[in-house]
Amino acid sequence: MAAAVPLQSAAPAAAAPGAGTETGAGTADHAKIVAAYRELQIGSNRSSPKRNRAVAALDQVALGHDAAMNVAADQLWPDLPVGPGSTYFPSMYYRLRTIAVDWATPGSALSARPEMPQRIVTALNTLYRTQYNENTAEIGNWYSYEIGVPYWLLQTVVALGDRLPAADRERVLRPVLRFVADPNRRTSSPTVVETGANRADKALITVVSGALAADSARVAAGIAAVTDTAGGGAADLTRRTTQGDGYHPDGSFIQHDVVPYPGHYGLVLLSAVAALTYVTHDTAAQLAPAVREKFEQVVTDVHAPFLFAGSVMETVRGRMLSRQGETGHDAGHQFIAAVVLLARTATGPTRTRLSRLAARWIAEGTWAPYLDVSHVGRFAGGLQPVGVPEVEFAEQLPAVRGDLTGAATHRTFPQMDRMVHVTDRWSASLGTGSTRICRYESINGMNLHGWYTGDGVLYTFLPQQQGHYSDAYWPTVDATLLPGATVKDAAPPPLSADPPRTTRSFAGGARFDDQHGLQALDFVSQDGTLSAKKSWFFAPDAVICLGAAITDSSGAPVRTAIENRNLGENGTAALLIDGRRDTSPLGHPTVVPHARWLHLEGTAGYVLLDGHNKRPLTLLREDRTGTWLGIDTGANTHGTSDPYTRRYQKIVLDHGVRPTGAGYAYAVLPGASPAQTRRAVGRWKVLSNSAQAQAVRLDGQLTAASFFTAGTVNRVRVSGPATALWGRTRKGWTCALADPTQTQDTVRVTADAAGHRVVRADPTVTVVATHPELVVDIKVAGSFGATHSFTVAK
Repeated sequence: MAAAVPLQSAAPAAAAPGAGTETGAGTADHAKIVAAYRELQIGSNRSSPKRNRAVAALDQVALGHDAAMNVAADQLWPDLPVGPGSTYFPSMYYRLRTIAVDWATPGSALSARPEMPQRIVTALNTLYRTQYNENTAEIGNWYSYEIGVPYWLLQTVVALGDRLPAADRERVLRPVLRFVADPNRRTSSPTVVETGANRADKALITVVSGALAADSARVAAGIAAVTDTAGGGAADLTRRTTQGDGYHPDGSFIQHDVVPYPGHYGLVLLSAVAALTYVTHDTAAQLAPAVREKFEQVVTDVHAPFLFAGSVMETVRGRMLSRQGETGHDAGHQFIAAVVLLARTATGPTRTRLSRLAARWIAEGTWAPYLDVSHVGRFAGGLQPVGVPEVEFAEQLPAVRGDLTGAATHRTFPQMDRMVHVTDRWSASLGTGSTRICRYESINGMNLHGWYTGDGVLYTFLPQQQGHYSDAYWPTVDATLLPGATVKDAAPPPLSADPPRTTRSFAGGARFDDQHGLQALDFVSQDGTLSAKKSWFFAPDAVICLGAAITDSSGAPVRTAIENRNLGENGTAALLIDGRRDTSPLGHPTVVPHARWLHLEGTAGYVLLDGHNKRPLTLLREDRTGTWLGIDTGANTHGTSDPYTRRYQKIVLDHGVRPTGAGYAYAVLPGASPAQTRRAVGRWKVLSNSAQAQAVRLDGQLTAASFFTAGTVNRVRVSGPATALWGRTRKGWTCALADPTQTQDTVRVTADAAGHRVVRADPTVTVVATHPELVVDIKVAGSFGATHSFTVAK
């Protein structure tokens, strides 16, 4: 039985010729690394009811894969043809890995079957002979040969332990040693230097395979790849870069040069580093403390801002939106698992901080509880599901005490055109693109409905609707009408394999304090016919949305979606229009020519700010059916053809055909009651809504403005494009400003504040004059869209 195999049994019996301890880890350390990596697959048999349920969930999938596996044939599974290329063989290894891990997990269904080790060994050798060996040509996706399959092969090998004969182990490891010969470079394209998540994955694969092969130099090479010793640190994973892949100084994370990816590749990187830290702990190969500290910092600086109730926000998940086995909650679970693992080898205050954070996040997520493992079968690669080890580790965290509510905050991430606004009752984030950051990514048959996800979509997250975006949202939503986006009622543009960027650089915002900020976008459609100026102003209880200069030459009707909410199956949430319930028949659109405010039960209130006679609204409640396969046909990522039906409520502003200079102004009050929504009518004053500037007077005499050109709003003048907020604080009159174009050298601010003196200012602020007006120059060059601020007083 698997339970009888000691963890260290997977270590090689003797070092390979020429291997030794002079380069770092020796034989004893190799055994530690292999044993620890085995524990990451099967756990340590800490029995509990939730652990037992996780075992049962694994059993369900493993038993099915094993029952369908014919080890007497070259084609192990009838639905996975044998042959060259990356289309089917990754799934073969993933299934075999699932079987092997289940067998090795104490108390599992397969662990009681004495014939299982031989079946797995036979299948492993069949795959080596027919699909993946040192002579295999890379055909198709390089990732399968150099990362995906090596991971699953290594996990199968360590799960088998000493039940895999040494000769077989040496043989099946050969393709891993060939395809991941150098963790610093792409084997299929040796001139390509690995970066970000790919480098982290290869570092871990190199260390584990090196330990299995008793190759100390290989283990050392894997550790050195983390900081890119071979490349002089150019691709150092801890380095904060200002261009391309990796972590950026403002907390952004980019992969594929132009895609915001804290919610996938950033998690892959963090998970690989956490595992690498764990398996090398207390060995000669362990990561240096300074390196560990930098990864521990990104937990709260990069990833945590985009975590809501155990789910990662959609704006930073890229093309992974379309993966059935990688919802926002799955990504959130992966992040939490990495933090738990980092905490296990951390010390002192860092261990306490990470443990408490992870415990709090687990407690917050009630829609898809972290510890309730189920439906493991929908995972087919990509992020690993939470399983037996993760449950065991999480159950050892300290209990959470006190209020779970996180602090309110507004953060901008200008180096990936993203922001996040967190209050004690709701959170929000925007998807925007520019000349720097793509609108969307759609490759390898994935994200087939991603056309507009980065065209100014406002994502709102509510504690009473934790499953909104994970509950079959992407297969069923009308992806041509996402909230906040201004689009044409026409066929979407063809998907581009190269992540498309826009032709305009103006995308970004500014932060005033933890409760206020703004974001703006100079929008142009992918085909160039539709353009608009768009701004979002964030307050403690609302998002004020302005649109101006909406112009289109295509001849298709143009519209802006105020809301398109997933109400679940057969949702019955009431929609009020000026206090009266909408009784429109299901599936039939209704035009409302006069409305001042609306309220969607359980979701939000909506206030029209530009008068109730100017903009007709179209309301539609409809049931929509779709499949995960309909939005993802990737060979190793595709979803099922099972139909899902969800009910949606649309609230849409119509701009007509060939609009010229059209606009809108409305406020969204997430989680508000009908009474709160009604009281908000007339609360905010729109100061400007034009092609030159969009501005709003917020509560407390705070003014926020997007300047698309040089201009003046409320006695404040700027010399060029900017986003700015200003108003009185306890310390004086404060102004916060950013350059969303990231192209200017200096922005001059002139304010009617004669006689005031600057009492606090960032180093980038220079006082030019205080009479007859206050004039300051703000050096924005080199700040990559960051916010600059100063305060003046009498």
